[in-house]
Amino acid sequence: MANPAVPNVFEPAMLGPVTLRNRTVKAATFEGRTPYGLVTDELIDYHLAPARGGVGLTTVAYLAVAPEGRTQKEVIVVNDESAPGLARLTEKIHETGAKIAGQLGHAGPVANGRSNGVKALAASKMPSPLSMQMIGSATAADIARITKDYVRTARIMVETGFDVLEIHMAHGYLLSSFLAPGQNRRKDGWGGSLTNRAKFARDVARVVREEVGDAVAVTAKIGMTEGSPVGFSMPETLEFAQLLEADGHLDALELSAGSSLLNPMYLFRGDVPLKEFAATMPAAVRLGLKTPVGKRFFKAYPFEEAFLREKALAFREGLSMPLIMLGGINNLATLDRAMAEGFDFVAMGRALLREPDLVNRMQRGETSDGICIHCNQCMPTIYSGTRCVVVQPQP
Repeated sequence: MANPAVPNVFEPAMLGPVTLRNRTVKAATFEGRTPYGLVTDELIDYHLAPARGGVGLTTVAYLAVAPEGRTQKEVIVVNDESAPGLARLTEKIHETGAKIAGQLGHAGPVANGRSNGVKALAASKMPSPLSMQMIGSATAADIARITKDYVRTARIMVETGFDVLEIHMAHGYLLSSFLAPGQNRRKDGWGGSLTNRAKFARDVARVVREEVGDAVAVTAKIGMTEGSPVGFSMPETLEFAQLLEADGHLDALELSAGSSLLNPMYLFRGDVPLKEFAATMPAAVRLGLKTPVGKRFFKAYPFEEAFLREKALAFREGLSMPLIMLGGINNLATLDRAMAEGFDFVAMGRALLREPDLVNRMQRGETSDGICIHCNQCMPTIYSGTRCVVVQPQP
């Protein structure tokens, strides 16, 4: 007999002020379907697939709060121009019964300044392997401006119908570049102690909550470890999460790992499609990936189910706020175990890219295991429309 104290992953649940039809989340994964920085029918279809397939919440990735905060020029900047398309997207998702989240982000050092035509920013100066330019150190004026950009972006996202705002504080993006002591060499009030390094991220969470109130849920994606000696890692990441919990501005934390600049495969695990990935890159980057340094950048980690679980359990023990478990979740047993271990929601990425209707089929009892083989051949498709290449197109 099921333990009545353990939630059923397929039953409705509250995420802050928002009721989700179940506890499954389509994680934010770059879609590659906005060639002009605006919502397209292809982007809508991308999110309609898992929404029709049963997820409680689908997450739109990389909605930039400022032009220099794009990872590259094709990324949507939330503004008056992109707002009508965003409203059309949220309306279509709501018709399925699912809710929709948008990831508010500033890419910081992960931004390609050459592509964007605007110099990238970070906590401290550093060379960019993406643009082959120097990344500038954000000034106090930059920090004030970007904080206001988060407020403006949050306002537009509420107006256009988003149910959940996910603040990106992980993966080497701007806010996490301030958090990492190996990357933040500042001598001012945003550098040094964890309290100082966390100030920017905490201020962003505060002003976003103050702007939206209880109109929507506000969450944050944080990294438990970046998988690098110079990255942000436990135990400081748990201390940072405890600061966010004490502030009381967030409805949940999504627990991620890895760094787009320092160790991208730490989040994905499985096969490393280095040759295929290099083929999508500019010539200079492609050449660099062939060197020993380039090959070390894409470190290989064997895939295992729920590969971030052990680290996430330490966060579950150290926090009382709702947590979203992420990382290699492919089968029903993992969903059930996550509920039994105290996690409130589960987020899936590649499993739903391979099978957008996986949640519905699990709920109907038609399957208990996803069929993603973790080949990561989907990763090189992010610039041409993220997709599972194992799936053959229908005639």
